[in-house]
Amino acid sequence: VQLVESGGGLVQPGGSLRLSCAASGFTFSSYWMYWVRQAPGKGLEWVSAINTGGGSTYNADSAKGRFTASRDNAKNTVYLQMNRLKPEDTAVYYCAAGGSGLTTARRNDYDYRGQGTQVTVSS
Repeated sequence: VQLVESGGGLVQPGGSLRLSCAASGFTFSSYWMYWVRQAPGKGLEWVSAINTGGGSTYNADSAKGRFTASRDNAKNTVYLQMNRLKPEDTAVYYCAAGGSGLTTARRNDYDYRGQGTQVTVSS
């Protein structure tokens, strides 16, 4: 199993980034996909979730109105569009796969998780 994130970097407050995560080694279309993050000195925080077909997405309060997850099951890829970024969004962002919907997100209990990509929001 591999989950490989890309698209992180340094961005100014108010800017945008689009993260991508390429999956392989498991039946991607059968899993909910999640974006989670970990800021320095803090625990893992669920940010966004998307169901198997991509028709439903859910965001944590910290991401509502700013972040949007999407997926392309034909390409085994999940995305996170992040707009109006804030300094407090600075973290390592991981994509993860799981099978229990929002319960998985609330418990941070994922079946698979990638190595992460750094997002830094700073002027």
